[in-house]
Amino acid sequence: MTFDQIASESVELLKAMIEIPSFSREEKEVADYLEDKFSGWGLNPSRIGNNLWMRNKAWSDEKPVILLNSHIDTVCPTGGWIYDPFKAIVEGQQITGLGSNDAGASVVSLLGTFRYFFEDDNLPYNLLFCSSAEEEISGENGVASILGQLGRIDIAIVGEPTQMQIAIAEKGLLVLDCEAKGRSGHAARSEGENAIYKAINDIQILQSFHFPLESTVLGPVKMTVTQIEAGRQHNVVPDSCRFVVDVRTNEHYSNEEAYQVIAGLIQSEVHPRSFRLNSSGINADHPLVQRGIDMGLPVYGSPTTSDQAVIPHPSIKMGPGDSARSHTPNEYIMINEIKEGIATYIKLLEGLKF
Repeated sequence: MTFDQIASESVELLKAMIEIPSFSREEKEVADYLEDKFSGWGLNPSRIGNNLWMRNKAWSDEKPVILLNSHIDTVCPTGGWIYDPFKAIVEGQQITGLGSNDAGASVVSLLGTFRYFFEDDNLPYNLLFCSSAEEEISGENGVASILGQLGRIDIAIVGEPTQMQIAIAEKGLLVLDCEAKGRSGHAARSEGENAIYKAINDIQILQSFHFPLESTVLGPVKMTVTQIEAGRQHNVVPDSCRFVVDVRTNEHYSNEEAYQVIAGLIQSEVHPRSFRLNSSGINADHPLVQRGIDMGLPVYGSPTTSDQAVIPHPSIKMGPGDSARSHTPNEYIMINEIKEGIATYIKLLEGLKF
């Protein structure tokens, strides 16, 4: 199969995927479509839930394994769309549609790369392709749920929009539900303890605090208060004020360590939603990273979290598109970005030596 044919079919596949709604936990229809497509191409997919995976034709248990993974779920469309988010609108080189950039382009580009090498009998490694679910919500039924079925993995390429730059590390994600508690009273009299004021004081503490250990790749730990809620009546001093803190950790702090620090700083009760999405990274000396550097690909640390956080193997994050377009109205990808993405993945793997 020629590169041009693979690239053309990859673009058509993305257009079809855009037109099948696939919110997190609701990916069944697009997974069904992909399973039929993969089977029709002779790729022999396996499936659990809405996760699909395939192995290259000349698989050998003696060879190292490279996982090619990206996700098929999308966020819900935000306000501000001037196009139907579930229609693949093609204008010149541009394809507009929900999930086009994040991460449909990575799915079809990694798949195109897998298809390019699928029948190669002389690969020095095995290729394992996986299109997974629930990445956008870090769900329990995503790629983490099938790792036991995938078996040995020596290195993973996680497809996300990075402009084909290589993310060798990414920050962890810790979400904290906080509650400042006061005592209710009448707003017209000096009664009660206003929980809003207590929350404001704690928020100011968080705003001014800096974790002492910074990363040369990922920078400092970042805390952002993203939600706040209090009060039911204009004339009642609220006895509770809840707020949410989004914490992005570097490799110097596990999520549990960051939680302990934050809980010790403020008076509000602090409840972590999960500790599982810790910072992840790979040594810059790894052959895959060095191959990318030899190709002139930029290397950086990513502030966003992906399925790298739940894949317990060395990995890089790399894919066509731009993270700045993700989760925005009128999300788009350029056709040449997909073609260049496939070509870059192929070149990266062709020159790789373990």
